[in-house]
Amino acid sequence: MRLPPDNERGAALLSVLLLVAVMAVIAAVMLERLNLATRLAANSQAMTQARFYALSAESLATARIKALVASSPDRTADPRGLLGREFAMPLAAGVVVARVDDAGNCFNLNSLVEGQEGNFTLRPVALSQLRALMESLAIPSAEAIPLSDAMADWIDSDDIPAPNGSEDQYYQGLPVPYRTAGRLVTDPGEMRAVRGMTPAYYTRLRPWLCALPGAELSPINVNTLRPDQARLIAMLSPATIDVRRAQSIIAQRPPTGVASAADFLRPFAAGGQTLGPEPIGQLKVTSRWFLIDLQVAVDSIRLDEQALVDVGVNPPRVVGRSWGDRESR
Repeated sequence: MRLPPDNERGAALLSVLLLVAVMAVIAAVMLERLNLATRLAANSQAMTQARFYALSAESLATARIKALVASSPDRTADPRGLLGREFAMPLAAGVVVARVDDAGNCFNLNSLVEGQEGNFTLRPVALSQLRALMESLAIPSAEAIPLSDAMADWIDSDDIPAPNGSEDQYYQGLPVPYRTAGRLVTDPGEMRAVRGMTPAYYTRLRPWLCALPGAELSPINVNTLRPDQARLIAMLSPATIDVRRAQSIIAQRPPTGVASAADFLRPFAAGGQTLGPEPIGQLKVTSRWFLIDLQVAVDSIRLDEQALVDVGVNPPRVVGRSWGDRESR
């Protein structure tokens, strides 16, 4: 066997070492990509499992809502404490934390307008309620008035701004132009794009806002309303209804609820307080809309979902879903 000259042995060794180094780098890259692919596959499988768990929990929560409503068709109350509290459902590979709330106990953003699709106009009663709610949340009138007008302009069908509102002309003049919705909103998060809505004001308002499918005044159920939601009663007649008084009356409500809105309002009348005809018709003793809030954890995956349930149909069905943690809504 012929050996290479002495002056070529170093070059051959360097070539072999370079080849080994290149092969090591290639192997390392392949292993990294294999690990990444494995993790992605595992995450995808966990996310799929989480969605199945969410659907199962959604079905279970809907069944509980149906049983709650069926137990007393003439009034929707919560004697067993289903609403407003979290309950955990341990699973084989994870856990689901669910919460059910009466979705009508809020300010329905779509109540700011009335009419039909393509011809929505401002509803002054709802605008007054929104302003009263803002005032109770310590939003100054100087900012609440233009903000509430802009929120109504965002939904109504015309392109004529309210006295203190904003329509397409304003938004199209922004550095990144966009247009108003001109239709019913499907998520309160749309209000972040409204002129005058700051992150601080949105954080303050968000727990009180909802976007129900219809342009109806907020259907507040006096039987499921919690004392901490008394602002929703006060906003109906801020000149005569005090939040603390409303909290006291809600706390004294019978566990099985009242038979009519008039029964609920009777203690206010005893104190010389009255509500106008519009808000009285707005108060309900039954509920149609419920909100299911789910937090699903599977391995390192966390899935947050909200589902809106309509019990006005038989059987009750989910009419809308959204995903994202509570801080992003």
